[in-house]
Amino acid sequence: MNLSTFIARRYLFAKKSHNVINIISGISAAGIAIGCAALVVIMSIYNGFDSIIRTLYNSYTPDLLVTPTEGKVFTTDSEGFYEIRHDTAVLSFCEVLEENVFVTYGDSHIVATARGVDSVYISATGLKDYVVEGNFELEFGALKQVVIGRTLAQELGLKIAFVSPLEVYFPSRTVDVSTVNPFASLRSERLHPGGIISLDQNFDKKYMFLPVETLRSLLEYDNEVTSVEIYADPDVIAPNGVVTADFQKKVSAALGDSFSVKNRQQQNESLYKLLSYEKIAIYAILLFVMIIISCNIFGSLSMLIIEKRDDIEILRSMGADDRLIKKIFVKEGWMISLLGIVVGIALGLLVCLLQQKVGLVKMPGNFIVEYYPVVIRWSDILVIAGGVGLIGYLAAVVSRAAN
Repeated sequence: MNLSTFIARRYLFAKKSHNVINIISGISAAGIAIGCAALVVIMSIYNGFDSIIRTLYNSYTPDLLVTPTEGKVFTTDSEGFYEIRHDTAVLSFCEVLEENVFVTYGDSHIVATARGVDSVYISATGLKDYVVEGNFELEFGALKQVVIGRTLAQELGLKIAFVSPLEVYFPSRTVDVSTVNPFASLRSERLHPGGIISLDQNFDKKYMFLPVETLRSLLEYDNEVTSVEIYADPDVIAPNGVVTADFQKKVSAALGDSFSVKNRQQQNESLYKLLSYEKIAIYAILLFVMIIISCNIFGSLSMLIIEKRDDIEILRSMGADDRLIKKIFVKEGWMISLLGIVVGIALGLLVCLLQQKVGLVKMPGNFIVEYYPVVIRWSDILVIAGGVGLIGYLAAVVSRAAN
């Protein structure tokens, strides 16, 4: 320990002659501690919501989504799709047919997005975990069933216990529309409600799931699909939950320029960017608050320098130069910041751990989780400590320079 650090530590922890300086130093450290604790708690809660949102989207977002660059539908009987289907890194190869349809149930009617899927899709995705009524089953013996979003079900007045089927309509692609009887050009399918699913508001008011063969029959297709969803082996999944660039390039090369291959981030590019930008904005706003709080260090050091003028003269008479004296008070100001950082981070972590284990604060309303979610990331703790520590150091330097 060098001389400036030793003296600064003595000034910080030794009893001072004026009680007001103790109070101001304590207020400075307490303000930084509270600010750091707030940073830890808010960032951890944000991580919790971020994790929930990503989990919800990942439950129905495939590792890779294949769509045509031109047109709407395509077939998967080409050599490229055969190669991908039999690749050892591909766990599930799901063919999906999607179209907007007109749905009626009793006197109610809506427009919904129908997704035709098969049993492979049901087992590959995590959607079955979000079924709130019934089951994610599209066939019950010879009976064709539909799993529908909760908002759509509410608009139709549909319940799983009801035995009446709903009817799905779509204009025929081969029959001309008749002005005398327009309904003659509509094709229809009857489906019984098998389950009601709920993820988020946008999903619940948009999607309904039915057997892909039933939707193909309604749309008068043979084996066409609108997309292929690929779920990959964990060995080709990067730590951030996205498939590796090499595997994505491999799939894209096998299909050629006629198809677009997107990973999870590319499928929800705006969402992932928004989550990242929001976190940066929250951190920047709270750091600005920490800058204001750190102004207390200025007052604390100013009064300490006034109190220690006799000590400063003694040090100068013993050969200390201005550089050493400046270091003493800069280090003391930084020590006040470090003390606040340590206490604040410890307090913030304690609150987060209690929220995780006990649940201190409940979520208002009817949300998918009962308590505010908390996820502690040590990278955030390091960023908080580094940012606040830098602010404290700069505040100490400015304070000494002004005195």
